[in-house]
Amino acid sequence: MAIGRADPLVGFHYAVEIQGTLKGYFTECSGLGSEHDVIEHKIVDEKGKEVIQKIPGRLKWEAISLKRGITDNMDIWMWRKKVEDGDVDGARSNGSIVMFDQHLSEMARWNFENAWPVKVSGPSVKSDSNEIGIEELSITHEGLWRVK
Repeated sequence: MAIGRADPLVGFHYAVEIQGTLKGYFTECSGLGSEHDVIEHKIVDEKGKEVIQKIPGRLKWEAISLKRGITDNMDIWMWRKKVEDGDVDGARSNGSIVMFDQHLSEMARWNFENAWPVKVSGPSVKSDSNEIGIEELSITHEGLWRVK
């Protein structure tokens, strides 16, 4: 049986949707994943030999980190303000990270749940520089699944 070749997707832009509403486009994204702690148990096999068996421990979700050139869009700052004001329950939201290609066609999508912004930071550039100011959003969550 022949196996079809799947070329890697080329990401161009990312979007953040919160509760189904677009909150902004980003040019960098990382942290779309999870990992388990590894627990080692010594066991004795049927021949009496000690063997170390590895089993999954606590599941850890990575924080999602997104970066973009600063814009006049205040949505992520207002979302973060809820947390700063102590309204974490009000800030918790379900949403998606959407990856687009250079033609702005959706290429991949990850859904997350019970997320809130753990960090928002503004640009750090010198006034005499012609660099673009970058703002960063870090999101913590309680689950992430690739759905497309």
